[in-house]
Amino acid sequence: MSADDDIAIAHEATIYADDLSETFIRSSGPGGQNVNKVATAVQLRFDAANAPGLSERVRARTIKLAGQRATKDGVIVIEAGRFRTQEQNRADARARLVELVAKAAEPPPPPRRKTKPTKGSVERRLKSKAGRSTVKKLRGKVEND
Repeated sequence: MSADDDIAIAHEATIYADDLSETFIRSSGPGGQNVNKVATAVQLRFDAANAPGLSERVRARTIKLAGQRATKDGVIVIEAGRFRTQEQNRADARARLVELVAKAAEPPPPPRRKTKPTKGSVERRLKSKAGRSTVKKLRGKVEND
């Protein structure tokens, strides 16, 4: 792999070709008799924990978003075997990795601003609460004078 294979995602996230390793395995799925002979499925490994192209924030979020696809050492393993050809599966695995890292590189959402309930909503809540209270009081025993 050459430097041309480097994938720039955001200013704080770049996947270098040297950080990727691919293993080809036999695939299940479409392929007819060919499926038993040719290793078309791809197992793409990306060492996110030691990747120099990721900032610390993106690195942590990428490993978190990967879930079970990440090993204890921080290596993300993506398997792609849905296509019949090795080239299509390689492209699919890389696209899925890029999608994962791009999602991790998105800026965090702004914090939620706390708001108070409006005066009218408080009054409505208290009115319905009082109504429920009277309904429950009426369910009790009736006293005769």
